[in-house]
Amino acid sequence: MAMNDSVSILNSAYLAVEYIDSFLPDNPLQQPFKNAWNYMLDNYTKFQIATWGSLIVHELSYFLLCVPGFVFQFIPYMQKYKIQQDKPETWEKQWKCLKTLIFNHFFIQLPLICGTYYFTEYFNIPYEWEEMPRWYVLIAQCFGCAVIEDAWHYFLHRLLHHKRIYKYIHKVHHEFVSPFGMQAEYAHPLETLILGAGFFIGIVVFCNHVILLWAWVIARLMETIDVHSGYDVPLNPLHLVPFYAGARFHDFHHMNFIGNYASTFTWWDRIFGTDSQFIAYKEKEKKQQLIAKKKA
Repeated sequence: MAMNDSVSILNSAYLAVEYIDSFLPDNPLQQPFKNAWNYMLDNYTKFQIATWGSLIVHELSYFLLCVPGFVFQFIPYMQKYKIQQDKPETWEKQWKCLKTLIFNHFFIQLPLICGTYYFTEYFNIPYEWEEMPRWYVLIAQCFGCAVIEDAWHYFLHRLLHHKRIYKYIHKVHHEFVSPFGMQAEYAHPLETLILGAGFFIGIVVFCNHVILLWAWVIARLMETIDVHSGYDVPLNPLHLVPFYAGARFHDFHHMNFIGNYASTFTWWDRIFGTDSQFIAYKEKEKKQQLIAKKKA
């Protein structure tokens, strides 16, 4: 009975969104995007699209999303939004990070990306424009992928902090006490495989078109680069996502090493009480700010 009620609610929500969408003006970018998509299908094989397309989407998205955080360090005005202001970025750290990223991207992640075509063939995932899901379905699927990945990340990330294995794998990622955006995928190769596996679970569950692979790559990179940015910028659109953790939440994890294990949302840390030190830290900060205001 409960399952039927849930299905009924989801169907009603889908119909409501579809009804609203029918009143929205046509997207002026849709036709150029359709033309580009069909050109890609006509001129490249599915293997080339799945492999090199996925690589290009990942690399372009990653480094373009890192640009704002990288530029912030040169803008004095933005320093008031830096979370750990006593630990500025250095060229030495950023160069070290970049070298490890290049190795991980091309010697760990690229071999996995090469399996994308076989994955789409095995699950009979379409590439055609006519099969592409609507924008609101794609957003819902990305959210579903994020919920699944967040659960995987919380428990496996917490396990990697176990004292018997921490120094062998996860310690690499914690070399930077004050994170910066480019450091999001700075990790031991084994960690890249262990935590990265959570990315693919949602794809297996939801994927009904190759576009979801790329949309979820972009969404996941947007989130992980944001929480590693080191800056808590106001009017961040990601804060509109329900239960979104954000940069300040994850920055505390790097600063404190204990707690705040989830990647995207706050509920797992809240359920298991692993955000207690963060909550205490925020309360202490508020008291210090009140005292400072009274003195002023």
